[in-house]
Amino acid sequence: MNENEFAELAAGHALHALSDADEQLFADALAAHPEWQAIADDDVETAHLLADASSTAAPPANIRAALLAQIATTPQSDDAVAARPVENAEVEVDAPFLRPPRRWGRALFGLAAGLVLLVGLGFGVVALTSQLTTPASVVALNEIQSAADARTASAELESGAVATAHWSASVGSAVLVADGLEPLGDDQTYELWFVRGDEPVPAGLFEADAGDATALLEGAMHEGDVIAVTVEPAGGSPTGQPTSDPIIAIPTA
Repeated sequence: MNENEFAELAAGHALHALSDADEQLFADALAAHPEWQAIADDDVETAHLLADASSTAAPPANIRAALLAQIATTPQSDDAVAARPVENAEVEVDAPFLRPPRRWGRALFGLAAGLVLLVGLGFGVVALTSQLTTPASVVALNEIQSAADARTASAELESGAVATAHWSASVGSAVLVADGLEPLGDDQTYELWFVRGDEPVPAGLFEADAGDATALLEGAMHEGDVIAVTVEPAGGSPTGQPTSDPIIAIPTA
């Protein structure tokens, strides 16, 4: 893999747009060429700047044409990106990301290609900002709640805390939303489980912020699973099995 090919992967990585296979290629290339870390860092920084600077207005239709013209006529080098203008493209937009500082260089070039794809698919700047800043658990919860087969079930703890499981068979994932959980010490953590028959399957760790939590269970949910939570040592169960009785157990069937 050459540096230009890595730069394309780095741009996709910064936009969270790579497949699992491409993410592995990105990680392998970075391990083999640590000197390329600056490219990846620039792309991540630029993605954050785009998210911070983006306006809530949908981009006008001529942005796509302008960016395509830029990409078609600009060779992939830092100096060329900084120096070569867009030809035959008239763009009059107040969106700040269309007038970036020169220091963004190649990072903006790679991300511009990603933005063209997003615009072509019908996404605006707001959609990009949301994807860059919204926690995965909240994104999954929105997907579940939008599904036709979305279901919920709740349980109340002796402490008065309330936990609600949200799941969808068509989406294939589950999210636990809890309110009023007791704070844990630094030597403990909450651990999620799918209890499948008599077999508990680890589904990730989570923390409660002031007693509240929205946690996405790792892995695919199976029909009839019980969604459970235990209190485990920091870092999770050392055995891969619960070391305490569940404080939450919500059947999904």
